[in-house]
Amino acid sequence: MNKQELFKNIQRKKSFLCVGLDTDINKIPEFLFDDTDDNIFAFNKAIIDATADLCVAYKPNLAFYESLGIQGWEALERTVDYIREVYPDQFIIADAKRGDIGNTSAMYARTFFGNLDFDAVTVAPYMGEDSVTPFLGYEGKWVILLALTSNKGAADFQYMKDASTGESLFEKVLKTSKQWGNEDKLMYVVGATRADMLADIRNIIPESFLLVPGVGAQGGSLQEVAKYGLNSSCGLLVNSSRQIIYASSGKDFADAARSEAYKVQQEMEEILVAAKLVE
Repeated sequence: MNKQELFKNIQRKKSFLCVGLDTDINKIPEFLFDDTDDNIFAFNKAIIDATADLCVAYKPNLAFYESLGIQGWEALERTVDYIREVYPDQFIIADAKRGDIGNTSAMYARTFFGNLDFDAVTVAPYMGEDSVTPFLGYEGKWVILLALTSNKGAADFQYMKDASTGESLFEKVLKTSKQWGNEDKLMYVVGATRADMLADIRNIIPESFLLVPGVGAQGGSLQEVAKYGLNSSCGLLVNSSRQIIYASSGKDFADAARSEAYKVQQEMEEILVAAKLVE
């Protein structure tokens, strides 16, 4: 999926919501264990069916699947295949945070783009250009580079300033990575809990899409993110995971997830209309 197709989906659905499929086997409704052996996929399928018209992207977090061994990988593959078959307009992100020496990164890229058919994968930039470029070699696929994350520990390194230039490490990541790929191949993770810094980030990468976690359970403000981060092609995929997928632990969990996703979509529609990106 290219940038223009993604923006058209945003306009059509009046939403830039990404639903995070952080599916924890210890949190899914207990009745699913009685109804099926493949409870992870059953949970995901129900969430997807309930929310697909309200969002433009899904983001499975690989840790939740890898922790279950082969069962988790099979559920992940079934989830991706199901989205591809039933909801082909969805942008599917592997939240894997990979990044290693070139030949290893090439194998990671083959996993997510060659075998599992994700649209994008999150990549850590710490090891530099040769750890990122293998992911950029796939036509129509995206790298989502970690830039400014929403966790407390982000302050340990990401805000460190170069004594001679005053440039923060995350700014260095943004500026340097622009030499590796353009806004048609590179997105960036920018946490919603630091929405005040989005204006400075937009000065460096005005046209790039940003994947923004931290709205919802982590306390980030959607209005603040849009105020500083919205651009002429929206340029935002705002992720919400726990607030949506764990809205209920009962048999109504899918309906509850839809209700929460609808609230976010309605707020996003207001934002898009105010910005004259949709009518």
